[in-house]
Amino acid sequence: MRVLVTGASGFLGRAVAARISAAGHEVRTFQRRPSGVAGVEDVHGSITTPADTPYAGLAYAVSGMHAVVHLAAKVSLTGDPAAFEAVNVGGTRTVLQAAADAGVSRFVHVSSPSVAHAGSSIMGSDALPAAPEQARGDYARTKARAELLALAADAPAFSVVAVRPHLVWGPGDTQLIDRIVDRARRGRLPLLGRGAALIDTTYIDNAASAIHAALDAAERVHGQSYVITNGEPRPIAELLAGICGAANVAAPAWRVPASAARAAGSLIEAIWRARPGTDEPPMTRFLAEQLSTAHWFDQRRTRADLAWTPEVSLDEGFARLAAHYRQTP
Repeated sequence: MRVLVTGASGFLGRAVAARISAAGHEVRTFQRRPSGVAGVEDVHGSITTPADTPYAGLAYAVSGMHAVVHLAAKVSLTGDPAAFEAVNVGGTRTVLQAAADAGVSRFVHVSSPSVAHAGSSIMGSDALPAAPEQARGDYARTKARAELLALAADAPAFSVVAVRPHLVWGPGDTQLIDRIVDRARRGRLPLLGRGAALIDTTYIDNAASAIHAALDAAERVHGQSYVITNGEPRPIAELLAGICGAANVAAPAWRVPASAARAAGSLIEAIWRARPGTDEPPMTRFLAEQLSTAHWFDQRRTRADLAWTPEVSLDEGFARLAAHYRQTP
């Protein structure tokens, strides 16, 4: 099978492209920077450029492909709302149209569980419907709209399946792991509340193998959304301690009331909109909600429908992360 992977310069996209290529498929990638994946054909361009624009790249990238795995997105806690709209909604619309025009028969849309998170705990739910009107923040809202767009394009000759990997992490992750470790090292990583909220996460190899499984199963499970996790919910304090222990830094020991963190997050968001910093803000309301509420998911339908099980346990993931930090200067 010939497969186009968008967003393969990112942490998850790179792992997905490598996984599909290793399985014997012919892989082409499309993103603004080199993917760094051996054995694939990189095509550079932006999903915000119309596919029929000369030299835009997307029309060529999707030509001759049997399937598309769409990961390219704007992922951030804050930012210009128009940028989230352009990339996550407009870009998805463009990739869907280009894929359909090129005769692609399978389309795996990589979404996020945040598309159905309204700020309260999620405990043992399956994939709830994407709800842009309830989602928290511009990223979640636009990803929810993008998922609805993708599923609306599902058709007998164009099988679309949406997958929502939850909190993907592993060695080399600069978005989640490195930020946690950096803040812990500087003593700026608190526990919100008692740190007892149960949270599901997904080790990078498991996320990549599940997306590959969704690609294989697309014609059988099209029109559906699936949450992907390790299926090993742990208290947030235990997760943070595992990550910090792997990096040989002290786990967070000081606590902030969850209500105070949410209020502070709202205030910081307002300040960041007026005067954006050079990095992600230290707290947002969405982040405070994520760190203080339970969010774990029933994985039975995901595993049965995709014929998939995680390959790497949480504890093995922590061991691999520790090995990575031992080898990293």
